[in-house]
Amino acid sequence: MLFDNHTHSQFSFDGRSTIEKSAASARAKGLGGICFTDHWDYYVPSSKTSASHLTPEPSTTDAKGLETFDIKAQQAEIDRVSTLCGDSGFSILKGAEIGLGIRNREHIRTLLSLHSFDEVLVSVHYLEDTDPYLGGYYPGKTWREAYGGYLETLYTEALWVKDFDVLGHFDYICRYAPYPEASLTYRDYPDLWDAILKMLADGGKALEINTKTYQAYKGGRTPELDPEILQRFKDLGGEAVSLGSDAHEAGRVGDKFAFFSDFIKACGIRYACHFKRRRRYLDPL
Repeated sequence: MLFDNHTHSQFSFDGRSTIEKSAASARAKGLGGICFTDHWDYYVPSSKTSASHLTPEPSTTDAKGLETFDIKAQQAEIDRVSTLCGDSGFSILKGAEIGLGIRNREHIRTLLSLHSFDEVLVSVHYLEDTDPYLGGYYPGKTWREAYGGYLETLYTEALWVKDFDVLGHFDYICRYAPYPEASLTYRDYPDLWDAILKMLADGGKALEINTKTYQAYKGGRTPELDPEILQRFKDLGGEAVSLGSDAHEAGRVGDKFAFFSDFIKACGIRYACHFKRRRRYLDPL
């Protein structure tokens, strides 16, 4: 029974589905559960443009450079929808996708001291005061510089925060890049990858396989997951990965999970995982 550990709801600024609809989609697809990891980002670049909300829920992209959501309201809605599932065994979990960055450190520490989650997923959306989604960050950089700089930021900030469960979409930077080189590979950054993967393995944390990355982007560029990354994770003691669709609409929940389950197993990793009350549970593949 697999879990989709990275989804967004009406409480995210760019969410296009409700918790109830996405949970129903996950159940219909035979998943064991779903975790809603709505966006919590600080210091959003001023050039950022936000999508319109599905509903006027308390989720914001504001002039202070915040993309946040009402945690209490989101968790109350999860509790409400969970009661609709009864004792079916299906789990709806409370999470957050927290944006990493050097200026965010103390804000993140405060956030985690004030709120409880089932899962804390960390990721990088913005760096160097730019938004890669809108084309920022890349100009003036080679692909090696751009991808390497992103990985360095991901590692440095995750290492500092420490208090997280899943390292999200490590290859986000490839999605919107202008280069012919569409994928992040182990061979291009072996020392940096070893540092990242060892940090995760030693801490019992999960590397996310984000299935949204592996589709066609600009001009048909399609990033591919490098099996050597997963093989090296296993060699360094990594036990389990986290599967996440990064779905912003109900239809994409659990997208490509069957394919990537087989892919992960072929790399020698036997488990996916999910988190409840910050405790890791292994899910045999």
